Amino acid sequence: MVLRHAEKLAGEGTLVVVSHGGTIRTTIGRLLALEPHSWESLGGLTNCCWSVLGEGARGWRLLEHNAGTLPEPVLGDDD
Repeated sequence: MVLRHAEKLAGEGTLVVVSHGGTIRTTIGRLLALEPHSWESLGGLTNCCWSVLGEGARGWRLLEHNAGTLPEPVLGDDD
């Protein structure tokens, strides 16, 4: 299902998938073509953290895992 939605992205679009940690780990493991016994090596996700994957020449790559800070400040309406 994730791949089906990723294929619909235009250009360098972003797909956000929200789920529980175990499901995210399974999905990442499948996208990276890891054997199921290796999925635990990814480690769990802390609440409100995320992973970033990118598509490279040889398939999906894990760019960040268990990230918890944004690379740039997020400005709200009151700034």
